[in-house]
Amino acid sequence: MVTLRPFAGRVDEADWVALREVVPSAVAPLKLKDPAYADRSVFLTTVLPAGWPGLVRSDGVIYVALQTPRRCGDLARDLGQVVNLALETEPGNAVQGLPAAPDAPRVHDLVADEAIDVAVLDNFAFWVESMADETGALRTALESANASIVPTARLASVEAAYWCRIKERAHLRWAMAQDEDVLLDALARLAATRSLGLGEGTKCIGAFRACGLLIPVWDLPGDLTAGELERPAAELAARLEETLADLVAHPRKPNADEQRARSGLLSRQLTLN
Repeated sequence: MVTLRPFAGRVDEADWVALREVVPSAVAPLKLKDPAYADRSVFLTTVLPAGWPGLVRSDGVIYVALQTPRRCGDLARDLGQVVNLALETEPGNAVQGLPAAPDAPRVHDLVADEAIDVAVLDNFAFWVESMADETGALRTALESANASIVPTARLASVEAAYWCRIKERAHLRWAMAQDEDVLLDALARLAATRSLGLGEGTKCIGAFRACGLLIPVWDLPGDLTAGELERPAAELAARLEETLADLVAHPRKPNADEQRARSGLLSRQLTLN
């Protein structure tokens, strides 16, 4: 059985989902609960060479990748298995070829419930300590991965919102951890009053559904930078929180405009597994 919201319960659930689904290259240090491993450096990341679930570099630094196939139906349990095995893996080796482990601890059991500090990167150089350490195959994989990166930046003014530029357009992809039904009602209410934009030339074009969360997507002018989005995003976050609070305090059926807006958001949804 697939766990629909594998990272539910974490204070930073939305960022884990964003790193799983929309961010090409990023790292975030993890603090392990077990004090016996206080001297180990463990990082959450997006992807590793050849789709490895984990990597222990020759300097002993551990990387645990989010963008790997499910094995037991619960991504949090898959990651817990990788963390445990990486702690026992000799430096300079990958953690790979793992079977399903439905009895493995969940990552919640191993990692402190503290908001991760995400560093978005423009390359995958963290895979290795230096160019001298690379094999020919790894160098080729690194060059190929670097060439495919979509320019991405995490906004500082709001949580789990990531700007990216794809060809001549830019986009904002914003993972939101609120209850989906209430969130859709709030987004629809804002859309009906033309309050869902992020400024001139911007438009919410739909949403992904991933790991049980909605990730609304805005189309942006190609010359709009991440820094220029900070204030509009913070203002939209405030409008959204106010709308969510009003929906809870004063529930009512959506009016015709809100129903149309909600239907539009639903018709443009895509579920990511």
